[in-house]
Amino acid sequence: MAKTKTAAFAETAAYVPAAADFKLKNNKDAIEIDENFAAQNFWKDVFILYFRKISAVIGLILIIVIAVMAAAGPGMNEYTYSGQELSQKNFAPRVIALEKFGIFDGGETIRTTTGSKTINYYEEKGLTDLEYWFGSDNFGRDIWTRTWSGARVSLIIAVAAAVIDMVIGMSYGLISGYFGGRVDMVMQRILEIANGIPRLVIVTLLLLVLQPGMITIIFALMLTEWVGMSRIARAEILKLKEQEFVLASRTLGAGSMFIIFREILPNIIGPIITQVMFSIPTAIFTEAFLSFVGLGIPVPQCSLGSLISEGFNSFTTHPYQIIPPIVVMALLMLSFNLVADGLREALDPKMKEM
Repeated sequence: MAKTKTAAFAETAAYVPAAADFKLKNNKDAIEIDENFAAQNFWKDVFILYFRKISAVIGLILIIVIAVMAAAGPGMNEYTYSGQELSQKNFAPRVIALEKFGIFDGGETIRTTTGSKTINYYEEKGLTDLEYWFGSDNFGRDIWTRTWSGARVSLIIAVAAAVIDMVIGMSYGLISGYFGGRVDMVMQRILEIANGIPRLVIVTLLLLVLQPGMITIIFALMLTEWVGMSRIARAEILKLKEQEFVLASRTLGAGSMFIIFREILPNIIGPIITQVMFSIPTAIFTEAFLSFVGLGIPVPQCSLGSLISEGFNSFTTHPYQIIPPIVVMALLMLSFNLVADGLREALDPKMKEM
């Protein structure tokens, strides 16, 4: 019996399958594979996910509209941001094309101790062909031109400060987290000292020492806004520096700077971009606050903060003067936050499952 089983096993083991024993199943059409998803790259996927979020798209459209108006708005009429006409001061908003609808007709209701009355300086002074789309201020300057000129200055300051902070903070955090040990300890103690000093104190003292202006504000924001970016970059590199692809690059002889900026940085670009977008509204608000307290852009230049400061002085008598810069700044800050929120969801793979 044992011999029979051994012989049968030997015959089975000696059998070599031939090609005729196999038949390929032509089921290519039956297999459902999402070839489109498999073929698209990372950034195409980010693009699709971002534009699925309606609020992020609205924020992006608002940013584009405000940026276009900041570039082209001051040139849409004959006025300049510094041109004064004292005989035409405190004119209410007027748009001739909208007068027939009863809005923007140049009329203004002024409240006094004896009551309220409606006046129209355009008709009183015989300037029926004149129009100020957002009105004029206490010095007869066009608020439309000054609003969009101020938006241009605020955008330039905020974006420039955010980009510079990204470069400084990202580099600082990456180097600190990658080398670790004593290098990380020393760099983090320096960061804690820099973060311990109130930012407003640093900015205020710097603007008091240096001549106020756009470059000075950018430099002041550069010294204070890089801490958050540094911490995010350090946290991300601590998670990635022991990964297999980093160890493979180190084994093949790649240098530290090559690994940091060519291997690790592309893998953390998502959180970096998101943090940059979140830091722009902070820079806009900081610049507006400095200009509001008189430490920002010097006259006759203007920013959204300085326009709000000027309009605040006449808010009780001519409230229309403060509304345009407030609305533009609020829309800018809201739009950048919406865009940042959309980018965070699109760039973070973990958010796709939520």
